[in-house]
Amino acid sequence: MRNKKLRKSGLDFTVSEGLSSLSCSCGRGIMAARFCGLLVLLTVCVGGLNASRLAVDQELSDIFDELWRLDKNRLTPVTDYNISVQGRASFVNPGSHVVRDYALQPLFSDVNENKLANTTTYSRFIKLLNNYERSTGVAEQVTAEERTEIDLFLDAVLETEVMKRAHRYLVSKAKSNSDLRRFKSQLYLIWFNFYHRQRNAGLDSCGFEHVFVGETRSGTEIIGFHNWIQFYLQEKSTHLDYKGYKGRNFDLPDQDDHVLNLQFSWHGLVKPVGSTFIGTSPEFEMAIFTIVFLRSTERSTTVLVNIDQCQIELVVIRHGRSLGTAYPKLLSSNSRHVGQQHSR
Repeated sequence: MRNKKLRKSGLDFTVSEGLSSLSCSCGRGIMAARFCGLLVLLTVCVGGLNASRLAVDQELSDIFDELWRLDKNRLTPVTDYNISVQGRASFVNPGSHVVRDYALQPLFSDVNENKLANTTTYSRFIKLLNNYERSTGVAEQVTAEERTEIDLFLDAVLETEVMKRAHRYLVSKAKSNSDLRRFKSQLYLIWFNFYHRQRNAGLDSCGFEHVFVGETRSGTEIIGFHNWIQFYLQEKSTHLDYKGYKGRNFDLPDQDDHVLNLQFSWHGLVKPVGSTFIGTSPEFEMAIFTIVFLRSTERSTTVLVNIDQCQIELVVIRHGRSLGTAYPKLLSSNSRHVGQQHSR
């Protein structure tokens, strides 16, 4: 967000500076200056609008659709879990702790915990969730037991067909080494390498903690927290309160949607707009975000993809050679985007 503000302020400064310099020359130049300034402004704005309309990345859509089909550990709506999206959440200013609740019931009414406990990637994933300090600015300390838990989790992920296919794809693009041990080290660096998220603090964050566990910053806001398993477990323990879904009036989410934009409170703080996959396995989420991360060297990358019946923006932001954040943003579900495209 800071980059966008800087760019916007830079644009305002450039245009106004141009108007001032041109209007200083003579009285007749004032109208010309205003006209030129208006043209510059219109050109930049129109260009920005066009740039914001992402085209669907078909190559990524194809590989992610394949990973989706390979995700045998994905939970099935109604069979393995039930959600109740309830009401549409209202606008909340960032940093505000006052929010109206449009969901009197929890998001998850039930989840097949036997499947979570008996599926290796899920059970090992859940063991990692209590290994982190919630607040940024507090240095993380990794014990030998916690390091072993990370190794076992990565081993389990690497044994899945989802991550095996993702690995082959990355090798074909010369983004990863074919050696499995080196690929495991690469995943560790991306997801589990600690770095400074808050200045003048110790090594207080990593990609896994931010995306899958969630963090708080300065005791005023929730950052990260984009995983449905952590959401369910925190909701079950009453640390989290679902406030409603976020979306357009004409695009209502269904209980079988696998991506949800939502609002919630956690330990007394409010996340005005969050997003998460629903029911997907840890290996699937790690695989797609790892691919997006490695395909680009830009600090911030947004791709538009079609997965199953959903059109989704995937956002990945780097923190050096590690992951800063990654999350999905649902644009349309149940193939509604297909009808919209055909009607144009």
